[in-house]
Amino acid sequence: MNKQYVERIDDVFRLVGSRVSLDSIVHAFWRGQTAESIAQSFPSLVLEQVYGALTYYLANKNEVDAYLKKGEAEFETLRKAARDQDPMFYQKVADTRRQHEPTS
Repeated sequence: MNKQYVERIDDVFRLVGSRVSLDSIVHAFWRGQTAESIAQSFPSLVLEQVYGALTYYLANKNEVDAYLKKGEAEFETLRKAARDQDPMFYQKVADTRRQHEPTS
């Protein structure tokens, strides 16, 4: 029996029958979470789906890693564009964070 757990639709990897992205599962895996704890984090998934997604990732590691790297680069480009568009807002955020940092 060959069951499909991951599909690629509109250039996004998702778990079949859900809205959960493979990215979410892989990032949790990279943080050291077990399949059981990942399944608990996504109530719409069953443990089998998480193991299936992890198996898919490990079997297609080069392709998925390239996909994730591309997504991170796109996000960074958008983040930089947003900062360039409204630098005063981001300066206010940075100032507020500094004011609320605990002192040593």
